[in-house]
Amino acid sequence: MKTRPTVLVTRKLPDAVETRLEKDYLPCLNQDDHPYSIEELLLGSHQADALIITGQDSLDAEAIAQLPEQIKAIATFSVGYDHIDLEAAKKRDIYVINTPDVLTNATADVTWLLLLAAARRAYEGEQLVRQGKWSDPHPTQLLGTEVTGKRLGILGMGRIGRAVARRAKAFKMEVHYSNRHRLSPEQESGAIFHDDPEDLLRVSDFFSFHCPATPETEHFLNARRIELLPDGAIIVNAARGSLVVDEDLTAALRSRKIQAAGLDVFEGEPEINSAYQTLPNVFLLPHIGSATIETRTQMGFLLLDNLDAVFAGKQPPNSLT
Repeated sequence: MKTRPTVLVTRKLPDAVETRLEKDYLPCLNQDDHPYSIEELLLGSHQADALIITGQDSLDAEAIAQLPEQIKAIATFSVGYDHIDLEAAKKRDIYVINTPDVLTNATADVTWLLLLAAARRAYEGEQLVRQGKWSDPHPTQLLGTEVTGKRLGILGMGRIGRAVARRAKAFKMEVHYSNRHRLSPEQESGAIFHDDPEDLLRVSDFFSFHCPATPETEHFLNARRIELLPDGAIIVNAARGSLVVDEDLTAALRSRKIQAAGLDVFEGEPEINSAYQTLPNVFLLPHIGSATIETRTQMGFLLLDNLDAVFAGKQPPNSLT
C-alpha cells in the first residue's frame, strides 16, 4: 500500500533535493536527464500525485486537461510560469507552484557578469588568448567602455533589480529605474524614478532588464526604442528573451548604435537567433542566472516545502492558482 505521494520529476535535480525527495516521497526521477516529450510527461503523470517540471516543459490547456484526476500540484523549477496555463490548472483545482525570492543574488551576480563582460569586450579578449592570437599588445587593443560613474537604467525594480542597483553603488553609478509603481525612498536608495520607460531609455548608458514577460513588456526593445538610447549604450538581459526584438537589436549591434550586449536569455531558447553567434560585441550565456549549487538547491527545497503543504492539506505559500 502506498504511504507516500508519488512525484514525477522531469529533469535531474541537485543531489540534496533528490535525497530529500527520496526520503519524503516516492519520486519518479529522470535518471539520464533527457528532455521529456509531452507524451512522456503525460504517460508518467498517470502514476503521480504531483509533478516537478522545468521552464522547458510546456503545459498548455490541452495538456492539463489530459492530466489524471489525482494530480494535486504542478511545481515548476523556475520563477517564470508562462509555460503553464494557469487558468486551465485552476479549473482542475491543481496548484501551480514556482520558486520566487531565492535566486535574487545569483541572478544579480550574473547580470553584473554580463554587464562587465560586454563593457570590457571579454568575449573578444578570451578568444584572442584561447586562439593563440595575442601576440602584439598595443595601446588601442580591445578598448572597452568604462563602467564607473556611468548611468545605469533598470527596467523592473523588484528584488533582483534592487540587488543589481545595490551592486552599482560600488561602481559609483547613477541608477535610474522604471517600475509599475514607484518605490519607497528607503527602497529607492537614491535611484531616480521614471514613470515612462521611454524616458528611462534616454538616460541609460547601460540598460538592464529585470521585469517579467507580459503583454506590455513583450518585444519592448524594438528599433524605435533603441533609437531613444544614447549612442554606444550597452544592453543587458538576464530576465526574459521575449523582451527584445532580436532582429532590431542585432542590427543596432552591427551599426554600433548599441556598443555591446550581454545576454543570458533568448526568445525561443535554446534555439537562438543565429546572428548573435556571429557578432563579436555580444557576450552570450546559456540561461545560467540561477545556476549556483546554493540557489538551485534552495529552489528545489522551496518546491518541496510547498508540496509538503499540499499533501498536509494546507495552502502552499507559493501557489499561483
